[in-house]
Amino acid sequence: MAAGALVAVDGGNSKTDAAVATTAGELLATVRGDGFRPQAAGFDGALDALTAVIARALREAGVRPGDVVHLSAYMANVDLPGEEERLEKLLLARGAAPSVTVGNDTFALLRSAVTEGWGVAVVCGAGINCAGVAPDGRTARFPSLGSHTGDWGGGGELGRSALWHAIRGEDGRGPETALTAAVAAHFGVARAIEVGLAVHFGEIGRGRLTGLAPVLLDTAEAGDEVARGVVLRLAEEVAILGSVALRRLDLLGTAADVVLGGGVLAARRPLLMDAVADRYAALAPRARLLVPEEPPLLGAALLALDHVAAPPSAHAALRTAFRRR
Repeated sequence: MAAGALVAVDGGNSKTDAAVATTAGELLATVRGDGFRPQAAGFDGALDALTAVIARALREAGVRPGDVVHLSAYMANVDLPGEEERLEKLLLARGAAPSVTVGNDTFALLRSAVTEGWGVAVVCGAGINCAGVAPDGRTARFPSLGSHTGDWGGGGELGRSALWHAIRGEDGRGPETALTAAVAAHFGVARAIEVGLAVHFGEIGRGRLTGLAPVLLDTAEAGDEVARGVVLRLAEEVAILGSVALRRLDLLGTAADVVLGGGVLAARRPLLMDAVADRYAALAPRARLLVPEEPPLLGAALLALDHVAAPPSAHAALRTAFRRR
């Protein structure tokens, strides 16, 4: 049972999930650990945390490290091909597996939902990213490094926008908005500006602003026009990313799957999702929007099965095992 084991990893900003499976598609164990954040912990620290999650998954599966034949790791914050190659080499050097594949987590999201192996995926979690694969294997992707590479969106952006509008609505530089009271209440203070000052003095970490994303969505769904404008801007960005990827892969006129995932999109908030659907109807009318029930970890595991040329029965068995979990 243990021989020929595969390890799959889906590493996000807030959590890292790992699974151990056989090459026949039997799921042996899944575990969850801390997020993969090399920008905060340093690359060595993030790598230590990643290998610790892998080791724990193997222990829970009862698999010896020497029985692993392949590691499939699909990670947030690994956004460029050079970063993928670096992490792959480091995992090989640490002896994580004799064979390692590293990619951005967007590809795992895509594989979790599509059976033919091609299409486009848009991840909107703490950040935002998009990647696509054509039937002939060509890929389309974006840097997803922040505003300096043309990116906008994600839970972090929603949180920062909520605070920005809340303060401006409070001091008169912007229109009045229910975000002012909602942001202050979220942090248990009297005024929104107190949150901004606490961020400045390091009393509130900038990462905690991501927690304002559901506050902004709640406020928008309650009818606040300022919050609604931010949500509609995000919907526009989700649609632009996917439709541009489809165009670059010559799939804009094809009935292609667009897989939507990450915490913000997986929450299926009606205002956001209706706006996303409307924008795709205009920009890519043949796109089929999917929000998978299964986690991206399944996609990473299926990609591991792809790597070892496992039969279709193994893929079907693994999908069934994840649904049962």
